Formats: sequence, structure tokens, C-alpha cells
Amino acid sequence: MKGIKIYLDEELERRFRKMAMEIYGYGRGSISRAAEDAIRRWVIEREEVLKEVRIPEDPVRAIRGMLKHVKKSGVELQHEAQQIRAGKIEY
Repeated sequence: MKGIKIYLDEELERRFRKMAMEIYGYGRGSISRAAEDAIRRWVIEREEVLKEVRIPEDPVRAIRGMLKHVKKSGVELQHEAQQIRAGKIEY
């Protein structure tokens, strides 16, 4: 067994502890069992999603030509993005 330390919002932690004890009992290890169950389910769920993701052999080739309709240069786009971000900052 390995240990892991996580930080949760206080309300979520309170609800998790309560539910863990209601399901697994009020003895030692109920929170660990509930956490292991939750993490196992999360991992299985994400593994299923990743199975559906198709990663191209050559990612550069896959995206080549996608922005050819854009008439601005990369530098112009960077400057425009900088101006957009700067405009959202309130002083």
C-alpha cells in the first residue's frame, strides 16, 4: 500500500467523510476504502475516455494547413493576443 496526501474543500471533505462512514462503517479504514473506491472509478472512467482518443502518428502533419485562411503572421497574432489580454486587466 502507498500513501497519498490530498487537499479538499472543507465542505467536500465533510461530505466525503460522512458518506464514507455511512457506507463503509465508522471503524478504521473507512475513509481509505472510500477514497480508493472513488479513485479507482475515476481512473477507469478516464481510461475509457482515453481509449477513444486517437493520437496521430505525426501530429504536425495532422494540423498543417489548418490556419491557412488566416491572413496575419504569427507575430501579428501574438501582438493581438497580448493586446486582448492587456485589455482584460483592470487597474
